[in-house]
Amino acid sequence: MALLHPTPPPSLPTGHHHRNTGSVLQRPALIRSSRRSQLHAKKGPSTGTPSGSESDNVVLKAAWYASEALGVAASFFRPPSPEGDAGATDDEGASESQQTLGPAQVAEAIKDDFARSYFVTGNLTLRAYEDDCEFADPAGSFRGLQRFKRNCTNFGSLLEKSDMKLTKWEDLQDKSIGHWRFSCIMSFPWRPILSATGYTEYYFDAESGKVCRHVENWNVPKMALLRQIFRPSKWAWEKR
Repeated sequence: MALLHPTPPPSLPTGHHHRNTGSVLQRPALIRSSRRSQLHAKKGPSTGTPSGSESDNVVLKAAWYASEALGVAASFFRPPSPEGDAGATDDEGASESQQTLGPAQVAEAIKDDFARSYFVTGNLTLRAYEDDCEFADPAGSFRGLQRFKRNCTNFGSLLEKSDMKLTKWEDLQDKSIGHWRFSCIMSFPWRPILSATGYTEYYFDAESGKVCRHVENWNVPKMALLRQIFRPSKWAWEKR
């Protein structure tokens, strides 16, 4: 019979009941606050100052524009080169430049340009490139075949000697890749030596078959290459 009478629930101490309820109600708010603190810690403080990489890019880009300006200035004192350009500029050459070239023909022309050290002579096959071809490297990018040719020629005028070798060539579906090794002694008073390996990607236009993007990649840190310019060579003070 005792089973028919429900047992009353045990009474809770009233003094602790309100305090426990309050702590339970406050727990979600504490969890939310803890999560916000963790997210803030992950994001880190906002300083508003550029990162090291951004700072390096600014310095490198400034150096790039400075070298371009220096090359332009030096070109006014350089006598005309007797060596002709690989890209013809006469009427016959102009008609040839309108012809559609296959990637294989363009690739062979670029290999010939490497033999002429086109990076430092500007002596390249103009008809292998679009006039508005994009030229890019870790320092920046621009469009314009004539500007690229001028920059290469002007850079070469700042060198005492140079050596450039095509070490490997790859033909892919939409581009070719030329791997190279380059070294030079600059004609500054301290005669710095620049040395690097890298590769250049040549992207082909689907319609013309010409190079529409020329992208240089360096296998050395870009700031390390820049620092080479300011390091005197051991032959700096020898008579030339």
